[in-house]
Amino acid sequence: MKVTIEKSKAKGTVTAPPSKSLAHRLLICAGMSEGESIVHGISESEDVSATLDCLAAFGAEYERIGDGDTIKIKGVDFTKAAPKSELACRESGSTLRFFIPPALLSGHTVMFRGSETLMKRPMEVYKKLCEDKKLLFVQDGNSIVARGKLTSGNYTVVGNISSQFISGLLFALPLCEGDSTISIAPPIESRSYIDLTLSALNTFGVDAHWKDEHIISIKGSQRYRASEATVEGDYSNAAFLDALTLLGGDVKTEGLMPGSLQGDSVYPRYFEMIAKGSPSIHIGDCPDLGPVMFALAAAKHGGVFSGTRRLKIKESDRANAMAEELRKFGVSVNVNDDSVVIYPSDFHKPKEPLYGHNDHRIVMSMAILLTLTGGEIEGAEAVSKSFPDFFQKISALGIGVKKSDT
Repeated sequence: MKVTIEKSKAKGTVTAPPSKSLAHRLLICAGMSEGESIVHGISESEDVSATLDCLAAFGAEYERIGDGDTIKIKGVDFTKAAPKSELACRESGSTLRFFIPPALLSGHTVMFRGSETLMKRPMEVYKKLCEDKKLLFVQDGNSIVARGKLTSGNYTVVGNISSQFISGLLFALPLCEGDSTISIAPPIESRSYIDLTLSALNTFGVDAHWKDEHIISIKGSQRYRASEATVEGDYSNAAFLDALTLLGGDVKTEGLMPGSLQGDSVYPRYFEMIAKGSPSIHIGDCPDLGPVMFALAAAKHGGVFSGTRRLKIKESDRANAMAEELRKFGVSVNVNDDSVVIYPSDFHKPKEPLYGHNDHRIVMSMAILLTLTGGEIEGAEAVSKSFPDFFQKISALGIGVKKSDT
């Protein structure tokens, strides 16, 4: 899909979409619970749909009720469940990494499928874990096959990897016989996402908590209890809406919870820094904010962003993808191993269409910038991954948007 954005300013009030990060976690907890749970605030994004598909493959039963944004779900015992089909993760890294440890609870063989880029993402943490525990784990670039019976114990992981690996273990270890610990070697990046997982577990009656700054303690032989929960507004996607204000608009974003555990809730402070000058910002705890902050820095006074290493293993190589597209605006960008430098430049309208790199956050970042200049984005359908009604929302704020199939 090609989208043409007109030079225009946004004005109005908009509701933030529900948090994809929290939706994954609450749905998985509900799907592993005894009894029937209700989860409110579930979008129809591709990633969340992938998690629902995987729960259904294990035998959990769900239906959308009310206006369609509420899920009623009857859980299943993952210590016994055998998947009825392959687990189709689509392009959702969260879905894949969250489900691997729970899939190892029953001893049955489980096959994971997904997009080519997803199946090639690094999985060394789980590969080593399975080797150490003598469990099967085979990744061939097209699929991942896992089999074995995860047991309780003391697990050690490094902290500068995706927190999704730690969250995956947190979903599974409470169901193992015997207590467990997860020791995380510093520095711990994305701690806020670990806290989000611990909060979701607590909502469904599971006890897992920080024993100290680096060790999480998990009681064994627990059971998830059915509950009713609501997904709060998503700070990571709200950032794209509030970015319109930084570019001359007047947008009020509602539906965000003050004091949220979401790591991306730091964006208002970082946006203020970008507006005032050429800041140095570490994004190791909020890597999803990278693309939108690069875009804003390009339109403002530049900036230096550290902690960018993990952007290479997202839906695209986000740092290099953003650099490629920003250069079409006349912006100079240096991409280093763990940092990105945006230089102040002669910002101008692109002379060629922008490309979305099959990455929802690249597309939305480019759309925000094009409100200053006008222009086209090819591959704009990628927004369906996390924010399917993004273009409708910015159109309602007064941004000129025209869609066409190409």
